[in-house]
Amino acid sequence: MKKVVILYGGKSGEHEVSLRSAASILRHLDRRSFAPTLVGIAKDGTWLLQGGEVDAEALRGDAPLSLGAGPRVFAAPGAGLVVEVAGAIESLDCDLVFPVLHGSFGEDGTVQGLLEVAGLPYVGAPVLGSALGMDKEKAKELWLRAGLPVLPYLVVRTADLALPGAAESLETKVGGSLGWPAFVKPVCAGSSVGASKVSRAQELLPALREALAWDEKAMVEPFVEAREIECAVLGNAAPVAYVPGEIAPTHEFYDYEAKYLDPDGARLEIPARIGAEQSARIRSIAIAAYAACELAGMARVDFFLDKRSGEIYLNEVNTIPGFTSISMYPRMCEAGGLPYSELITRLAELALERHQRRSSIRFSR
Repeated sequence: MKKVVILYGGKSGEHEVSLRSAASILRHLDRRSFAPTLVGIAKDGTWLLQGGEVDAEALRGDAPLSLGAGPRVFAAPGAGLVVEVAGAIESLDCDLVFPVLHGSFGEDGTVQGLLEVAGLPYVGAPVLGSALGMDKEKAKELWLRAGLPVLPYLVVRTADLALPGAAESLETKVGGSLGWPAFVKPVCAGSSVGASKVSRAQELLPALREALAWDEKAMVEPFVEAREIECAVLGNAAPVAYVPGEIAPTHEFYDYEAKYLDPDGARLEIPARIGAEQSARIRSIAIAAYAACELAGMARVDFFLDKRSGEIYLNEVNTIPGFTSISMYPRMCEAGGLPYSELITRLAELALERHQRRSSIRFSR
């Protein structure tokens, strides 16, 4: 039986989403193959070992995981995970880590690098893939190089707003190259935090300031009347793309409120109501986008399908997608014949496979 540490919570604005995802994973974990240990990351970044009562509580209902006080846990270089008990340091038995951390400090390569240094296998994309998946600018550069379809975009950095005449210059540039309305969002942030639709030039600067409160770079794209299509990809060297699904938001766009706060914020349709040819093309592009960003384990690849022209555009990838009971990633896999519990087992197998392969590489003479 493998001992799996489920790492959840985190410092990002998606902390509460992580609590729900982790609870759902616990409920679907095959206890014949895996023995879970819960390590919660508080909002200040402290790692805390959770007692068995948290696991038991999750199994009794459908509430999010709680995250309380407990002994501190550390990732030790070359020594895995250790826990501080009564002033002494003890090893924490762990065969595998499942990071259920959405957004910054969990999905962007930082935790992945820490686990690499500790010598631990972990579920999901490696350091480079995680960082590229989080950085929408770099991901789009790679996709363009690979000949994949993306919308035109501009990137604005915090320092750009301090330049003389910045507002007028940016308004002219966006109006001339992208047009109005436009869409503004942070480059490295998840769940549509800091994102807004800009209908006219006067709204651009406030929208950029809001986006730049969440990251050092903001992306501006044309606002397209589009259907939002998502595709689940699973695998390492030979990834598989599952049947696409569709998000039909009841809000103007699929913002944080529509995703997590409004129970009627969106309608989820799996499979998406698109033709077989479009579905096949989306799956093919999803695999190519996955490969271009050096991903492994899993990712949800998001698309725009232009309502007028029918053109397909890559939007972004999510390397640790939501795993709640209603999240699209596990539901798309299930629609493709891979039930939730088997999906978790497969993700663990992929993590161990990748770790074993990497362990065979020579790093010194």
